[in-house]
Formats: sequence, structure tokens, C-alpha cells
Amino acid sequence: MKKSSLGQLFLRAPYVIWSALFIIIPLFIMGYYALTDANGVFSFSNFANLGRYKNAFLISLLYAFISTIITLIIAYPLAYFMTKCKPSTQRFMMILTMLPMWTNFLIRTYSWITILSNTGIINTVLQKFGIGPLHLINRPGTVILGMVYDFLPYMILPIFNVMSKIDNSLIGAAEDLGSNRLNVIKKVIFPLSLPGVISGITMVFVPSVSTFYISQKLGGNKTMLIGDVIEYLFNLGPDYYNVASSISLVLMMIILVSLFIMNRVSDGEDGGVLI
Repeated sequence: MKKSSLGQLFLRAPYVIWSALFIIIPLFIMGYYALTDANGVFSFSNFANLGRYKNAFLISLLYAFISTIITLIIAYPLAYFMTKCKPSTQRFMMILTMLPMWTNFLIRTYSWITILSNTGIINTVLQKFGIGPLHLINRPGTVILGMVYDFLPYMILPIFNVMSKIDNSLIGAAEDLGSNRLNVIKKVIFPLSLPGVISGITMVFVPSVSTFYISQKLGGNKTMLIGDVIEYLFNLGPDYYNVASSISLVLMMIILVSLFIMNRVSDGEDGGVLI
């Protein structure tokens, strides 16, 4: 028993060290700066002026919500289609889904500038037909497009993983009871795939609401998300660390509340089949 306990402790050690170095300690540092002033004295003054960043918070939440919904609309039928394919086709489509993830996130985002700029691929083709150039870059829709593109695999994979484990006998039973294809999807497949949907929503919404590089490269100066505000303040120097940390703390609380709500929704579903 003692050897087993020592072995388990040894196996946990790398995770504990990693969590302490890159999660717990940074959170304490952020909390310290957020709850102190420039002189290191405990204060809530950093939160007093957060109202000036209200628009950045609201726009970030709005963009994250829209991109999450669009991603779900694209990913759900695609994941469903993948479950109906033969295994070799599933593996091929899985590779295609994960292939963009093999490229650096910054490069993937920056590539959209080449595609959407006034001298980019799309406008070059359109000009061959006497159209344009169309101003496609530095728009809110372009930022949402970048979010959808970058985070789409994180929605597809958990939904497909859950869908692929659904017992086909349940679908057959629903069809035997007179359900058409639409009712089977609505009353059998969707309730059983809901854990994957919740997981996908979480994995897309969280990075979307806190992103900053996508908005900088695809939104220009017209789109200022809360992640951009935090980065901007930190780049100004130590005098702004306290305010930036307070914004980061509020953003983290918003994310935690969102995760709590989504987990409650997930726990509230018993996964039953509604026939």
C-alpha cells in the first residue's frame, strides 16, 4: 500500500508542479496586482474605473457568443455526417479537421490577411471579372470569421466523439416507433449528444471571449476586444499592471460564471431519449 501511494504521488508530481508554476502562482500574482495599488497597498481602486472598458467587455461577449453559435451550426451537422461515414472516411475527415491545428495559431490567423486584403486572393480573382476591390478586411465580421475558423475543430471533435458512441439500437427503436429522420435527430441524437455540444461550446466560447491577436490582425483599430485592452495596458509598463490585472480578474470571473452555467445545463440533462 505504501509503495502504491508513493508511486501515485510520483506520477502526480509533474502535474502538481506544472499546475503550481503555470496556473496557481500566476493566479496569485494576478490577484495581488488586482487588489493592490501602485504602492503595493491593499485597495479596490483598480476596479473603480473598469466602467470605461464596458464596451470592450460587451463586444468581446457578443463576438464570442456569435462565433460560438456559428461554429455550432457548422460543426453539428458535419460531426453527424462523419458518424455516418465508413471508418476510413472518418479518419480522413478527422485529419482534415485537425490539419489546420498543425499550423501555428498566429500563422493561421495572419493567412486570412493574404486572403481578404484589398490585394489578396479573393479580390485578385474578383478584379479579373471587373469586380472590386471589396473591402473585406478590418471589419467586425472578419474578426468573427477568424474566430470561427480558428476554433471550429474544438467544436467538431467533442461532438463527433460523443455522437460516435451513441447506441444505434436506440435510433432503430425510434424508427420502429414511427419517428422520421428529423424526430430521430431532435428526440434521440441531440439529447444524447448534448454533453459533446456543451463541451464544444465551452472550448470555443472561452478562448473567443479572451482572444486578442485575431481582432488585432483582422479587425484593425476598429475592433477593440477586452483581450486587446489587457495586452495594451500590460505593454504600457508596470504602472498599468494593477489595472490590467483587475480587468483580467473580472474576465476570469465572467468565464468561470459562464462555465458554471454551462455545467449546470449539462448536469440538468439526464441524457434521456425523448420518444
